[in-house]
Amino acid sequence: MPEPTKKDDGQPEENVAPVSGDAPSENSVEITPKAPSLKKSAKTIVTPLKENGSTPKKLSIDLPMWSLGDGPPPEDIDKLIEPPPHSILLIEKPQSGSINVGGDITFVAKVEAKDLLRKPTIKWFKGKWMDLASKTGKHLQLKESFDRFTKIHTFEMHIIKAKENYTGNYRCEVTYKDKFDSWSFDLEVKEIPEGSQSIDIRSAFKRREHKPEETPEVDVWEILKNARPDEYEKIAFTYGITDLRGLLKRLKKTKKEEKKSEAFAKRLEPAYQADKGGKIRLIVELADPTVELKWYKNGQEIRPTPKYIFEHKGTQRIMVINNCQMNDDAAYSVTAGDEKCTSELFVKELPVNIVKELEPVKTTVNERIELECEVSEEGAKIKWMKNGVEVPTGVRSRYRVKSEGTKHWLIIDDASKDDTGTYSLMATGGTSQAHVQVDLKPLKILMDLQSATVLLGQPLRLNCEIYPGNVPGRWYKNGQLIQPNDRINIFHKTKNHNLDIESATIHDAGDYTFVPEGYTQTLSAKVHIIDPPKVHLEALNVQDNTVTIVAGNKLRLEIPISGEPAPRVVWMKGERVILDTGNRVRAETFADHTCLTIDVTEREDTGNYKIVLQNEAGEDTASVKVKVVDIPDPPEAPLVTEVGGDWCTMTWEPPRYDGGSPILGYFIERKKKQSSRWMRLNFDLCKETTFEPKKMIEGVPYEVRIFAVNAIGVSKPSEPSKPFIPLAVTSEPTMLVVDDVTDNTVTMKWRPPDTIGAAGLDGYQIEYCIEGTDDWIVANKELTEKTRYTITGLPVEAKILVRVKAINAAGASPPRTTQHSILVKEVIEPPKIRIPRHLKQTYIRKVGEVVNLVVPFVGKPRPKVTWLKEGQPVEQSISIRNSDCDSIMFIRKAERKHSGKYELSVQVENHIDTAMVDIQIVDLPGPPQAVKIEEVWGTNVALDWSPPKDNGNAPIIGYTIQKADKKTMEWYTCVEHYHRTCVTISDLVVGNEYFFRIYSENMVGLSESATATKDSALIVKEGIFPHDTALGLYHAKSHSPFPSHSSSSSSSFSSRSSSHSKSGLQLKNPEYNDRDFTEPPTFTQPLINTFAIAGYNATLNCSVRANPRPKVIWMKNKITIIDDPRYRMFSNQGVCTLELRKPSPFDGGVYTCKAVNDLGEAQVDCKLEVKGGFTFFELMKRGVPLHLIDKYMNESKTSEKSESEKKGSN
Repeated sequence: MPEPTKKDDGQPEENVAPVSGDAPSENSVEITPKAPSLKKSAKTIVTPLKENGSTPKKLSIDLPMWSLGDGPPPEDIDKLIEPPPHSILLIEKPQSGSINVGGDITFVAKVEAKDLLRKPTIKWFKGKWMDLASKTGKHLQLKESFDRFTKIHTFEMHIIKAKENYTGNYRCEVTYKDKFDSWSFDLEVKEIPEGSQSIDIRSAFKRREHKPEETPEVDVWEILKNARPDEYEKIAFTYGITDLRGLLKRLKKTKKEEKKSEAFAKRLEPAYQADKGGKIRLIVELADPTVELKWYKNGQEIRPTPKYIFEHKGTQRIMVINNCQMNDDAAYSVTAGDEKCTSELFVKELPVNIVKELEPVKTTVNERIELECEVSEEGAKIKWMKNGVEVPTGVRSRYRVKSEGTKHWLIIDDASKDDTGTYSLMATGGTSQAHVQVDLKPLKILMDLQSATVLLGQPLRLNCEIYPGNVPGRWYKNGQLIQPNDRINIFHKTKNHNLDIESATIHDAGDYTFVPEGYTQTLSAKVHIIDPPKVHLEALNVQDNTVTIVAGNKLRLEIPISGEPAPRVVWMKGERVILDTGNRVRAETFADHTCLTIDVTEREDTGNYKIVLQNEAGEDTASVKVKVVDIPDPPEAPLVTEVGGDWCTMTWEPPRYDGGSPILGYFIERKKKQSSRWMRLNFDLCKETTFEPKKMIEGVPYEVRIFAVNAIGVSKPSEPSKPFIPLAVTSEPTMLVVDDVTDNTVTMKWRPPDTIGAAGLDGYQIEYCIEGTDDWIVANKELTEKTRYTITGLPVEAKILVRVKAINAAGASPPRTTQHSILVKEVIEPPKIRIPRHLKQTYIRKVGEVVNLVVPFVGKPRPKVTWLKEGQPVEQSISIRNSDCDSIMFIRKAERKHSGKYELSVQVENHIDTAMVDIQIVDLPGPPQAVKIEEVWGTNVALDWSPPKDNGNAPIIGYTIQKADKKTMEWYTCVEHYHRTCVTISDLVVGNEYFFRIYSENMVGLSESATATKDSALIVKEGIFPHDTALGLYHAKSHSPFPSHSSSSSSSFSSRSSSHSKSGLQLKNPEYNDRDFTEPPTFTQPLINTFAIAGYNATLNCSVRANPRPKVIWMKNKITIIDDPRYRMFSNQGVCTLELRKPSPFDGGVYTCKAVNDLGEAQVDCKLEVKGGFTFFELMKRGVPLHLIDKYMNESKTSEKSESEKKGSN
C-alpha cells in the first residue's frame, strides 16, 4: 500500500489505495497529520462487518498514536484534507454516462506503455469497496488489449443489459510499481416509462440486497456525531452511504462535545500501531488510583503473562505487549469501575520479499508442473496469480498450493494446454512471475488410415492408432463432421479410433479424415463403393474384336454399354484420350451405347482402342483393335556391300511398316550421281532383299534406291544409297627383290603395279610363310604406301617365301611372290666411314663452346667403333655415343687441351676402316711484348713491339693501338686490325704528352689486356729545330700509364720517314674540304627467314645505315604494326629489333622493316613460320573458323612430314 504524502503547508494528505492483503477488495483511508514536536506512528482502526457470511471489510484510517510523555495530542484529529495528486498513467479516462434499463454501455481507459517495462495493473470498483473483477458474467465483461504500434494498453468495462440498481459511482485504479492513478465516474440507469422489474445489483454480484442511496428515516448525522471513528464504515454500509469520503469531509465541520471522564484522567489513544515482532505500550492515567482496572482484548479479559506485562507508575497504568503478531491486531479496552476506554492496535506486517524467483517451465500435456518460490519469512501470506487473475485453490481446483518454511509451491498434477500462461506470486514485498508453456505431446501415428474399396452393401471399417492414447478426435467425410447413428458406429479405445458402417451405400464413398483434438495433423483415407459397369463387345460380331479398314475410308464403331448410374465413358488409344470435341477422330456417348468415329482413316489410326467405363460404383474396360491397311513405308537406304569393275552387290532391310499387308516384292532403280534420271533395273518383283546390278561404267559414281510393293500398292522410294564407284583391283606389283637380310629381318622392295585403274592404290600388304608350309602370315598390320618394307621377328637361318599384294578400294590384287626362298641370315658388309665434308678440314671451335661431331658409317653386322687421340684413348670428359650407322663425339665445354687429331676406327670382324678428324680449340691471345717508343718528331711518334707469347692457338691477325693524354689518361683508338709490329702515329697535338698501349687480335678477338709504353712522348711546339738537336732526339719520361675505357676516334698515321724538317723551314698545314656524311637508308644486314616455337618469344633483327637518322617502321603482311602489346620494337646504333611475345601459329607471315629519312627509303623482308601451336580443341575455343582450322592442321602435318623425310635422308 503506498505511503501517505505531505503537502508543503504541513497539512496531512490523504491517499486512498487498495490493500494488497488476503482480501483484494479492502479499502483504506490513510490520514497522517504533521506534528513536529511529537513522535508519530500509523494506526489502523478496523471494524469487522459480516453479513450473510461475506468476507469482512476493513476501513483503515491512519491516525497519530501518542506515547507516554510526548505531550498533548494535536487538535482536530478527525480533520480531513484533499486527496494528494496522483501519478499520471491514464491518457484517456472513462467518462460518466447514462443509459436506459436493459441497454449496453462501455467505459474505456487507456494507458501509454512507452516508459513501462510490463503491463500495468487495473481494477474496477463500484462505490468504495466492491471489486468488480470477481463479478464478471453475462452482465459485466472486462477486456484488455495492447496496440504494438502505438504502445497503448486499452482497458474496457462492458455493462450489458443494465439494470436500474446499477446506478452509482464507479472508480478505475491503475498501478505500476510505485506509480498510481485513479479516476471516478458515474453511471445513471434511467427507468423505461413502461417500467421494468427492479433487480438488485447486489444479488447479481452475489451480495445481499441493498437499495440505492435513500434518505434514512433516522438522523444519520446525529449517529455519526456520537459514533466512534471505527464505526464510520459500518454506519455507511448499513445506511447505503457510498460516498464515504464526502461524508467525512462534511462531518469534520461539525463540532463534537466531549464529556469529561470521572475515572480516567487520560484515556487510551484512538489507535496504536506496532511493527510485527515489536513491542507496544498502552497507557492510561487514572483520576482515582484506587479504582480497580481491567484490560480486555476483543472483549476477553487479559491476564498477566510474559507477553502481556502490567506496570504501575503513579496514576499511570501501562500494559506492555511484547513480540506483536498479527493475532494481536485487535480492539483493546480498559475498564475502571463503570467507565470504559477503547482503542485499536494495528500490527504492521513487514514486507515479505521474494528470495528465489519463479522459473519458466516448458512441458507437455498430462505432465506435472511445480512452480517453486521462496520468500523471506515463514508463514507469510502470498497470492498465486495466472495472467493477472488469482488462482483458485479450493478442494475441486486443479491447482494445489503447498508451503514448507519459506518455500511455496503451486502444483498442477495433470497439465493441460489451457494451463499455458504467465504465473505470478504476489507478496507484500514484491512479485515474481514466470511463463508456463504447455504444449501438446508430439503426435505419433502408429497406424494410419488405409484407403478402402468396398462392394455395395458390404460393411465398411476404418481404424487408426495414434499416440498419446487419451486424445479424442473427430471423424469427417468430405469435410463434413460425421455423427454416430444406428448405421454408423464411432468408438475410441486407448490408442484405437474406429469408424464402422454395417452396410455401405453409394453415398458412403468419399474422403474420410480423422482429426485428433488439439493437433493440426490429420489422418486421411479414401473409400470407394464398387458396382462395376459392363461393356458389351459381342455386339460388334467381328473376329478377335479386330476391325479392318482401308486407309482413307470412314470408320464408325457403335458398342452397347450398361451400368447404373450411367457410367462415364473414356476412349483411349495408348495414353492419349479421345475427346468428343475432336475433328477427325472423336468419341460420342449416348444413353445405352458409345460410338467411335474416324472420318478419314490413316495408318496412324491402327492400334488398340481402349474403352473405360466409370461411375460411382466402379469401372470396366474393353479393347477394340482397328487395323488400317495402306501402302508400305519406303525401305531404309540400301547398302552396297561389294563393288566390281562393272557390277556391285546391294542389300537392304524390309520397311518398318508393311502397310498392314505382307510385302510382295521390291523394285530397284539406279542413276549416275551427277544425273537426275533414275532407271529401273527389274520389271519383275524381286522377292529377296539382295540384288546385283550390272553393266556399269568403271570409275563413274552411282546411286541406287528401292521401292516396296504390297497388295495395296507401291511405296515411296527409299533414300538413295551412298555413292559408290565400280572399281577393279590393280595388277600385281612388279620387280619384287630382296634388299637386305639380317639374322632376324628381311627387307624387301618392289615396284608399283603396271595397271592401277580408277580406284587408285591405297597401299601394299606384305605376307610371308615358312618354306614347306602354306600358312601365310601378314607382316604389316596397316597398309604401307612405300615400296620397301622390313619383315621383323623371323627365326634365324629359316627359309621363307614373301609375297606382296596391292590394295585399293576394289580389294587386293593378285600377289607377287618371290621365285626362290630367302635364307634369314645376315651377310657381312665391310665397314666404310663416310666423313662429312666439314670434318675433312680442321674443325675449329672456341674455348667454352659445345663440340658435337656426327660421323656416319656403314657395315654389317654392327661394327665396333673406337676413338683414339694421338694413339691414346680419349678423355672421360669427352662423351662418345655409337649406333648402328653413326658415332657421335660430344664435348659440353671445349678446352684447349681438347685440340688435336682424333682417329676413328670401325671394325666388322677382320675388316677395319679408319678416319682422322682434326679439332682445333682456339682462345683469346695474350698481349704484345716489349712495346716501346722508337722515335718522336714533329707531331709523329714511332712505336715498336714484339708478338705475344700466347697466340690463343690461332694465328695473330692484327693489332689495335690506343693513345692517352697524360692529363686525362682517357684512351682513344688510333689504329685497328694493324698487321705489322711497328707503326707511326701522326697528327698528335703539339704540347701534349702521350702514352700508348697495344692489344693483340686473333680469330677469337682482342686480347683481354694490353701492353702499354713505359715512357711518354712529348710533342714540342712548332718552330725551328736547333742545330745541335739530333734528328732522332725525343722527349721521353718514365711514367706508369693507367688503363681506361677507350672510345673510337680517327687519327692519321703514316710510315716512318727518314726525312725531317731543315733548319729555318716552317710547316704549312694543308687545307681540307668538309666531307658530306649524309646518305639515304641502306640495310647492311637484312632480315633472315626464321622459325619460331609457339609460346616462346622470338626476335627479328636487321641493321641499317643512314644519315640523318631514319624512321623505322615494322609491318606484317604489308600492314603496319601500331600499338600492339604482343610486339616490342627496339632501335640502337642502327640495329633494329622486333620482339614477338609468345607467338602463336597465326603470328606467322611476311614481316617487313622499312627505314625512311629525307634522302630516301629502304626495306627488307623475311618470312616467319611458327611451329607447334594449338590443338584442334584450342582453336575451336578461340572461335577460329573451321576452314582456317582445316588449313592450319593440313599445313602442320605437311611441314612435320617434310621434316621427318629430311631427317630420314640425312
